[in-house]
Amino acid sequence: MTGFISRRGLLAGSGSLLLAGCDKWTTAPQTLDVLSLGEKASRSAQRLLVADRQALAPEFTRAEMSPVFRVNGSTNPRSADYVRHATEGFANWRLAIDGLVNQPLALTLPQLRAAPSRTQITRHDCVEGWSAIGEWTGVPLGLLLRRAGLQARARYLVFHCADTLLGKPYYESIDLVDGFHPQTILAHTMNGAPLSIGHGAPLRLRVERQLGYKQAKYVMRIEAVESLNPIHGGKGGFWEDNHNYQWYAGI
Repeated sequence: MTGFISRRGLLAGSGSLLLAGCDKWTTAPQTLDVLSLGEKASRSAQRLLVADRQALAPEFTRAEMSPVFRVNGSTNPRSADYVRHATEGFANWRLAIDGLVNQPLALTLPQLRAAPSRTQITRHDCVEGWSAIGEWTGVPLGLLLRRAGLQARARYLVFHCADTLLGKPYYESIDLVDGFHPQTILAHTMNGAPLSIGHGAPLRLRVERQLGYKQAKYVMRIEAVESLNPIHGGKGGFWEDNHNYQWYAGI
């Protein structure tokens, strides 16, 4: 269902919800053990490692922003659909929100830009060991989830992206605690300008309490699901499926 989300509509609905990975594989055995927790911990156990998941990530001033915010991971998806959208300036692009929702949505970029937004200056921490501070503006994900109306069985949110790595679709996932966190936004603007293709245009996830590989770029669809097991490799994300990265990358 295609729906226009106005400020009034979003506020009414709220009363009722990498970076596409890093440039290179991280292959040191000790690093893999940390990233995967030895693959012995469940997703629930991983989340319990963080005491207060409602706490805010640190925010910074414009004077503290990094002069260069590194572009890495996927930098220019080459699928026919994405190339067409980019050529058209994303005029006909839509963000789909579906799965276990009562009101599936298909939102244009102008609709998302016109919706209530949040601006935050935060630090992006990459698993490779580098960090950068940038300013992000976008729609709080929780507002869209409330507008779509999550069904009782929904437990996770899967972000399907336009890019591929190693010939496999890129995706990521978070749970509803992070989905409703006030700093979790779908960013369409970076450092005061429309998101560049290298940084994930037209829309990327910012989930500020987690490492950079969770910040999915080129988001095309958000699917509410009960279980991650049937999705691709079943571990909740491209890096989790293919290189044993930890599903909950809290910092």
